[in-house]
Amino acid sequence: MKKSDIGLIGLAVMGENLVMNMESKGFTVSVFNRTTEKVTKFVEGRAKGKNITGTYSLEELVASLEKPRKVMMMIKAGKAVDDTIESLIPLLEEGDIIIDGGNSHFPDTIRRTAYVESKGLLYIGTGVSGGEEGALKGPSLMPGGSKAAWESVKPILQAICAKVEDGSPCCDWVGENGAGHFVKMVHNGIEYGDMQLICEAYQLMRDLLGMSDDEMHDVFAQWNEGELDSYLIEITRDILAYKDEDGSPIVEKILDTAGQKGTGKWASIAALDEGIPLTLIGEAVFSRCLSAIKEERVAASKVLSGPEIRFEGDKAQFIKDIKDALYAAKIVSYAQGYTLMRAAAKTYGWNLNYGGIALMWRGGCIIRSVFLGKIKEAYDSNPELSNLLLDPYFKGIIEKAQAGWRRVCATALANGIPVPAMTTALSYFDGFRCERLPANLLQAQRDYFGAHTYERLDAPRGQFFHTNWTGEGGDTAATQYNA
Repeated sequence: MKKSDIGLIGLAVMGENLVMNMESKGFTVSVFNRTTEKVTKFVEGRAKGKNITGTYSLEELVASLEKPRKVMMMIKAGKAVDDTIESLIPLLEEGDIIIDGGNSHFPDTIRRTAYVESKGLLYIGTGVSGGEEGALKGPSLMPGGSKAAWESVKPILQAICAKVEDGSPCCDWVGENGAGHFVKMVHNGIEYGDMQLICEAYQLMRDLLGMSDDEMHDVFAQWNEGELDSYLIEITRDILAYKDEDGSPIVEKILDTAGQKGTGKWASIAALDEGIPLTLIGEAVFSRCLSAIKEERVAASKVLSGPEIRFEGDKAQFIKDIKDALYAAKIVSYAQGYTLMRAAAKTYGWNLNYGGIALMWRGGCIIRSVFLGKIKEAYDSNPELSNLLLDPYFKGIIEKAQAGWRRVCATALANGIPVPAMTTALSYFDGFRCERLPANLLQAQRDYFGAHTYERLDAPRGQFFHTNWTGEGGDTAATQYNA
């Protein structure tokens, strides 16, 4: 009997769909699930008559695979991954490859890569984006880990991933150990930001302009034909048109509390660790947290008052302004995400291809959009680009969008409509372009109460000073600050 090209553990919807995808591309696949009834149900159902082999133990799974064996896990992140690795190691031989396709936290992937390599095996942690449909029809894949494993898995991963217009695969080697899962984490953080920005545009149109869901559907449909063309704008268009059984928009019947699985939070924590202002994604995470305290908000709404919502301007122009605000803030979100990846690459010794990452996100994934092609061009033109806002193309877009962006933020604030992502993006933009920020006063305050020292404009960088502000502090200074 011919042995399988790859084995997959975990037959939840993502795992099943990836297996069907692999088989449709000509690969034979062995499958295993801890709850073995799922194996039987799958091989006798969707997988019947296909080159998919059901196995009922890890030993049977490993024995069914061609060498070097490739075992992919599509299981819940955390302890289950570590437990499965421990169970697989005794069954595998030198050069065999374990692949984690779940949403694992990148420090875990760094640790696991080192551990699995110490046993003579190879390890890959790959981000998989695109949801259920992507897994079946072509996801975006972001593999990192043991570089020696790439040539063995490349034919499979690049066959099953999404392709862009010229046929380029939305999958390439990202970097060492946890690089793949780090890039997927940033992708998910940007996804949080994109979704929040779209929700703010929706709330402005609904609550400030008084637009119906059908009218908003038309606006999103129009936006999806231009530079905002993207998966998230497309599905928002479709959601707004979807009617419940009574003919009313179903979206207006959905409880306004948002869930999260943690990747946006991880991205925000990583940004704090790296000292990178990932402000928009942070606000998107906190917006979900605020939405979750529904009962408190309902109670507060009966006690706390704001301005009366009133719009008296040009409605058509303001819709254009909302589009500009959405686009400009989206650029800021990606600029911040890329700045975080650059910082982490230095910290962890990764050699990331930033244009290549944009290409990986062009198709298959949740944040796929025409916009990403421009990011690839920016990094192809200048691989050392420190911030996307400095690229001529994006600088031009921001300059055109800036007036509308400011009008939207000002009008929203004047009417008491929360737009945390749009406003924090504008604050970042203004801070980034500001030659002098008030941190000189902040440093004086720190030196006053804690003798933390400061640098001076009239002295070389790296030279630190302390002032005896009260005449009683003496000359003793605390340890120097981290900028």
